[in-house]
Amino acid sequence: MAKSAKGLFDLECPCCRAALKIDPETRAVISFKATEKPRSVEDIDAAYNNWKGEADRREAAFLKSVEAEKKSKDVLSKKFDELLKQAKETPDLKPPTRDFDLD
Repeated sequence: MAKSAKGLFDLECPCCRAALKIDPETRAVISFKATEKPRSVEDIDAAYNNWKGEADRREAAFLKSVEAEKKSKDVLSKKFDELLKQAKETPDLKPPTRDFDLD
């Protein structure tokens, strides 16, 4: 029993933009055609150079994070000293109430 194609309707998938043909009686996908993805790189030499540059970018990002980690001790020390100085200037100020203290 072959059904005619006139009852089918076309739909576009909202996620992948594929073309779907759906049978309304059975509520099933009868045909599926994926969209062609555009090439991300046209030239193999450009792709190789881009890939080669990734290692340099990763190394630079790593070195930057190492330097930030080395400096973080000094930054935290300066912040602590400043807050300790503020606390000593206003000793009558009571500490803020924590959520845990309200129970």
